[in-house]
Amino acid sequence: MKRKHSLVLVPLLGAAMALTACGSDSDSGSDGGSDAGSGGGDATGKIGVILPDTESSVRWESADRPALEAAFKEAGVDYEIQNAEGDAEKMTTIADSMIGSGVTVLAIVNLDSESGAAIQEKAASQGVATIDYDRLTLGGSAEYYVSFDNTKVGELQGQGLADCLGDKDANIVYLNGSPTDNNATLFAEGAHSVLDDMSNYTVVGEQAVPDWDNEQAATIFQQLYTAADGKVDGVLAANDGLGGAAISILEGAGQAGKVPVTGQDATVEGLQNVLAGTQCMTVYKSATQEAGALADVAIALAKGEDAETTGTTVDSSDDSEVPSILLDPQSITKDNVGDVIDDGGQKAADVCTGKFADLCKEAGIS
Repeated sequence: MKRKHSLVLVPLLGAAMALTACGSDSDSGSDGGSDAGSGGGDATGKIGVILPDTESSVRWESADRPALEAAFKEAGVDYEIQNAEGDAEKMTTIADSMIGSGVTVLAIVNLDSESGAAIQEKAASQGVATIDYDRLTLGGSAEYYVSFDNTKVGELQGQGLADCLGDKDANIVYLNGSPTDNNATLFAEGAHSVLDDMSNYTVVGEQAVPDWDNEQAATIFQQLYTAADGKVDGVLAANDGLGGAAISILEGAGQAGKVPVTGQDATVEGLQNVLAGTQCMTVYKSATQEAGALADVAIALAKGEDAETTGTTVDSSDDSEVPSILLDPQSITKDNVGDVIDDGGQKAADVCTGKFADLCKEAGIS
């Protein structure tokens, strides 16, 4: 069944939507907290976005925030962006504040489905349309879901690890993302769909990392590595942060660069590890592309219009279908690190520093 839209919607919000633009950007502080602004164009209403944290990935503040700001400014829409800093209660407080300030559309990257669904229920009761950004809120009521094809992300990781391992018999450890993140479930499912068909591969350890915490990831991987008596030939790490944690343990064992490790997000550190050969691949998801898709959906909702979708995503909690915009991720190896630079996902000046300068030259990055 298709998820029913929960709003009577924007025509009832005429007074609230006649908000004046802020006129210029403002920053609430140095903690990456909030930005508010307007491009002064003809878009209607006000859009709020709540990012999840600064720990699970550097992408939220280094890539998503500036991409969203650029997209909203170009569209001329009044907006506010804040970061919950990994605190579900803080996200709820931010959402209440945004709803009280008159946002007509609220996009969230949930920290867990329970708190995310509660935020969406509160928003709906106030006539505010909601969008799931990057992570689907199970049991939620979002009008749309904007993300990448997360099963395909896992498939790319699985295939990337298989390409690096080749046909030899290999013991694999899975270092999965947070158990409260539906995307992490999809990444693991996608990777397993590829690697489980390889009869020469044996899973010798698998564990999820709470809250995508890199320090916990290092501890967990050390335990898995020790339990396997160090007989680990490949690591399916769900993102670059977790991959970096595994690499740090492998370095201590003298195995860094000998044991292929996957990743995701094409972070500066991840790309440097790929160039150095300690990480065999990462998955690139263009923040500019995803932010642009979110801006298109949010602006359509603010105008009381339907957004164009690529299909639906099944909410496994109730089998409802959520109208979705799912983008295509890209596998990145040493051979095409330059694609991320060319797309603006990272700057050559950040990636090609110090000992990585020569590696960038070898990879054709200048």
